[in-house]
Amino acid sequence: MRHLLPGTTASRGMALGRARLVQPSRYLVDTRPLGEDEVDSEIEKLHRALDTARLELRELRGKLHGALAREVSEFIDAHTLLLDDPELLRGLDDLVRIGHYRPGAALKKQRDRLAAIFEAMDDPYLRSRKEDIDQVINRVISALQRQTSVEERKIAARVGEILIADSIAPADMAHLAGNGLLGVVASSGSPYSHSAILARSLDLPMLVGVRDALSTIHDDDLILLDSERGEAVVHPTAQDLSRYRAWQREAAQEGRRLATLANAPTRTRDGVDIRLYANAEMAPDIASARARGADGVGLYRTEFLFLRHKGLPSEDEQFIAYRDLVLGMGGLPVTIRTLDLGADKADAAGLAIRGEENPALGVRGVRLSLRYPAVFTTQIRAILRAACYGPVRVLVPMVTQPDELIAVRTLFKLARQELKRENVDLPEKLSLGAMIEVPAAAINVRELLEHADFLAIGTNDLAQYVLAADRGNDALENIYNPLQPALLRLISHVLTAGRRARKPVSLCGEIGGDVNFTAMLLALGLCEFSMHPGQLLLVRDRIASLDFHMLRKHAPKLIRARSHEEVAEMLGKIMLASQAVCSESISVNAPVL
Repeated sequence: MRHLLPGTTASRGMALGRARLVQPSRYLVDTRPLGEDEVDSEIEKLHRALDTARLELRELRGKLHGALAREVSEFIDAHTLLLDDPELLRGLDDLVRIGHYRPGAALKKQRDRLAAIFEAMDDPYLRSRKEDIDQVINRVISALQRQTSVEERKIAARVGEILIADSIAPADMAHLAGNGLLGVVASSGSPYSHSAILARSLDLPMLVGVRDALSTIHDDDLILLDSERGEAVVHPTAQDLSRYRAWQREAAQEGRRLATLANAPTRTRDGVDIRLYANAEMAPDIASARARGADGVGLYRTEFLFLRHKGLPSEDEQFIAYRDLVLGMGGLPVTIRTLDLGADKADAAGLAIRGEENPALGVRGVRLSLRYPAVFTTQIRAILRAACYGPVRVLVPMVTQPDELIAVRTLFKLARQELKRENVDLPEKLSLGAMIEVPAAAINVRELLEHADFLAIGTNDLAQYVLAADRGNDALENIYNPLQPALLRLISHVLTAGRRARKPVSLCGEIGGDVNFTAMLLALGLCEFSMHPGQLLLVRDRIASLDFHMLRKHAPKLIRARSHEEVAEMLGKIMLASQAVCSESISVNAPVL
């Protein structure tokens, strides 16, 4: 039967696929006692579910190859052994036959009993095996509760999977995206979480806050994920499927139209040129940025070089990566951000800071780099060497006060002197910029501009620090909102200071690539955006429909607003007025037929 589950759109799009639950944490279990005449049929149902779970594990093992198979086979074997464990099976049968438990309730009782035994063990490893019990029992319960029609199973066999989870880690999403994942439905989470950001980058539709997802959806249910409307449809009807096919046709047509903008200038309707840069960290990002007509790279994240190594990357390894980036952009400007690791991730690079209770407010970004000057100098040398191959700027993350920029300049000066003595070719000049993501840096921006050649506003962290709200915490969704007046005032303050100092200011946070915020950012005076390459054409298209000077007139009203709801209402009215002006212009200039 068709069932509609509402949620919050984290990444737009639609997808049709079969549900795949990830560690379902709760089920609706029928606790009514069995009648004597029901026992045999329920035992048979239980055994069918056990057989289905065993078959799934065999199929999973058959799909795995190479290193992944070696890594995961241990867990598959453990789960298979549990499914064949005589004590587990005998206990289940006794609960149904003697205790008159229904299969779902019997499975839950066995899980709770075995989990209590494992939790009471002293050995930490054995205690952790409780997770295997949970996963195996949940797999059987899922098989037991599956309700798919023959027709749905035919469709599901031809489509990929939609992940149903309480939440999903970005690393897991990245792995699954390369293996046929079509979309994500999460019962918790926020549209501003790291996972949501990644979903948008991967063009994966995603819903968050779908409260009843895990209790309502079962493995292999056919799901129509509609992130355009903010809903997931379980057991979609023919009418739903027709709507999905219509969306596919429209999306393909829109994709072809946007593709024609790849080499078009980025210009507002009233003729103001805007620069669109790309955020990047890997070679495919560079190719994508060039293909979509980016004006350069506004933020190149160097962390991946450190995180993918056991230990620290050498100067030559870093130099090759930065050189290839510069050459890949074919003479367009490139902004390389120095190492931006938080203390929670620094351990992977061998730069751990012990005993930090709050890594988000700890030794991270430039603070970490200055704490390890030898490591930082190696990166600086690599950047200086690569800067001979094309225009390069250097962006320093997590700047709080001018002293940090002065210290970084000193290290660059010393590294330049070393390289000169080694007869290494060097660029004549290298622009040094500060990332504005700490409220103190935004408030004190005039003093920073005395030492910075340019600025880049990092709204992801700036919003978190200004609002004291974790963007991944769905309980704070009403607080973590990019339309909050306090955040708008800080952004406006930084942009104004940059204009007065005649120094460029870009914005490289997530809202830079979200067309829902393009009008607001133009109104505040932003003329340089940096975003994931996949968003470039959408933002270019939106900018072409907006009147920059008209938006700028409304800036004072926006920054005087008292709430994010008031800002949203004002933006809606501004957009309607802009569209009316556009329609009037078209009407006046239309040829008479």
